[in-house]
Amino acid sequence: MMETTYLRLKNMVFYGYHGVYDVEKEMGQRIEVDLELKVDLEKAGMQDSLTATINYVEAYHLVKQIVENEHYNLIEAIGMSIANQLLSKFSLQQVVVRVRKPQPPVGGVLDTVEFEVSKEG
Repeated sequence: MMETTYLRLKNMVFYGYHGVYDVEKEMGQRIEVDLELKVDLEKAGMQDSLTATINYVEAYHLVKQIVENEHYNLIEAIGMSIANQLLSKFSLQQVVVRVRKPQPPVGGVLDTVEFEVSKEG
């Protein structure tokens, strides 16, 4: 019997200098990221061993480095960079990345703008 297992990191919050507008690049803003990592974790669950799973601390710091130290115009580019680097670093079946900009500069009331990408490993 095949198990489907996921490791999720939800609502990671960072401060980055991303955007098309100069004010976004100068002032910066809050960027939120969710990860959904589809990976066979049955062995990790049975062995209770960090070596049999994805180290979510490493995944968190990879995302943090991208959001806080790199510069992009679009949340789409942030999300694609995160997905590609996670797939390069870890042995994943699939990765889903969601990148949100709360209260983006749209000239009106809006809770958040979100980009989502799903890539196979």
